[in-house]
Amino acid sequence: MAEHFLSNRHAQIEKRSEQALALNPQSDIATWKDPDWQRLWLAVEAKPWRALALVPAGDGASTDFTVSIAVALSRTAMVHLGSPIQVADATRVPLNQLNPFLDEVRRVTSTGERLLLALPPTSSGPICTSIAQTADAAILCVLLEAMTSSQANDTIRHVGQARFLGSAIFHAHQAGPTVKT
Repeated sequence: MAEHFLSNRHAQIEKRSEQALALNPQSDIATWKDPDWQRLWLAVEAKPWRALALVPAGDGASTDFTVSIAVALSRTAMVHLGSPIQVADATRVPLNQLNPFLDEVRRVTSTGERLLLALPPTSSGPICTSIAQTADAAILCVLLEAMTSSQANDTIRHVGQARFLGSAIFHAHQAGPTVKT
């Protein structure tokens, strides 16, 4: 998995592992068969979490960007674990539904199940940040050439750098996933 964090001072990507993973969530290949999706899942799965927030680095992606990523990861996880990983679409949670949504997250995770939370950009409002901070961990989802390092820095600052396990880089216009160093 790409484990990068953006430097708050220089807005440059600081490498935290040997490779940056660049994936296309819209790939035609079955995600669970793709080695890059498997690498991403295995890297995420190795960390302790029950609720994992998938947070876009900024604006510029479709509204279902993180939902697509969550579904792909869930499918890959199901093949690996032999049991489902649930996906929660939190891209449109209104304020009046925030507490019931968070209660449901706690209910699901208290039984030992893992849950992938697909979130909107933090620029969409404070609800995204609140949900991300309630999760055990987060992944920064970067859409290459659509999101800026400034947006990513703001996202990391809002959610909290310590909450992020790392980041995954996605290409919008490639037929399949690739690994970048």
